[in-house]
Amino acid sequence: MLQRVSDPPADAARMEGARRALAEAIVRLAPDGEPRRPQALPSLLMIRSSSRSGPVCGMYEPGVALIVQGRKEVLLGSDRIIYGPHDVLMSALNLPAVAQVLDASPERPYLALMLRLDPHEIARLMVDGHVPPPKPQAHARAMGTSGLTWPLLNAFQRLVELLDEPESAAALAPLIQREILYRLLTSEHGERLRQIGTAGTQSHHIGRAIDWLQTHFAQPLRVEDLASHARMSVSTFHHHFRALTAMSPLQYQKWLRLNEARRLMLAERLDASTAAFRVGYESASQFSREYSRQFGAPPMRDIAGLRREPQPVAEA
Repeated sequence: MLQRVSDPPADAARMEGARRALAEAIVRLAPDGEPRRPQALPSLLMIRSSSRSGPVCGMYEPGVALIVQGRKEVLLGSDRIIYGPHDVLMSALNLPAVAQVLDASPERPYLALMLRLDPHEIARLMVDGHVPPPKPQAHARAMGTSGLTWPLLNAFQRLVELLDEPESAAALAPLIQREILYRLLTSEHGERLRQIGTAGTQSHHIGRAIDWLQTHFAQPLRVEDLASHARMSVSTFHHHFRALTAMSPLQYQKWLRLNEARRLMLAERLDASTAAFRVGYESASQFSREYSRQFGAPPMRDIAGLRREPQPVAEA
């Protein structure tokens, strides 16, 4: 793990003031336990929670997340990431993860922001702007953390402040979001974003394969076909897929199937066998075993618990 250099005293004071302002805005604008996407800024997600959450399975979309107050743990495959107010979390692909809020109370609720990133905007900025080379990247994962800087936090503060003047958001928000992308491109996350924003790179091809998996997960999976879709050999595809996502293609497909089955049972009230068949399982007993390992309880018991106490989202 890289050792974080302490912020200069002037930046530390400014950052503390920005966090207080952001905390006030999230408390004022986001209902407790109900993530909010403001109509004026639909790419921004605001989260407030007065209680710690148990492990929650969810999909992290390409985006950058800041915790204003509290701490969170994210499990990506075998990787364990813990981050808080001094960190920024960046995800460059659609990544399934298990997350839980570690610090939250009614007196000091967990407060966070997540900004969705557009790969096309990243590519445009790289073409149009004078973006210097990125800082060295610690590892190849498509998700990681780095130290939060004053310029990036200040940009988020100005973006959130636009919610108090929604008539200006349409004109000014794209400029601030472009600044945020620039700050990320010149940070430790820069190489991650460049790989995803640049057509023809291996990370870009893995992203295309992930997009295909998300719409065809119920079909039988031949890794050879998926590698061909990514324009790679099977061995190269396996290596880069695992390096970016911390899981194999089959593990990724299993995650998608189990979470869609869970949604079908909860939202459409399907029984376990029907949901299993719908998402591509041929054996109800195999589905039940894998579901129990993923969610900690057999399908119907898990769904009964969710209906009593709906789970929060995992993002941010």
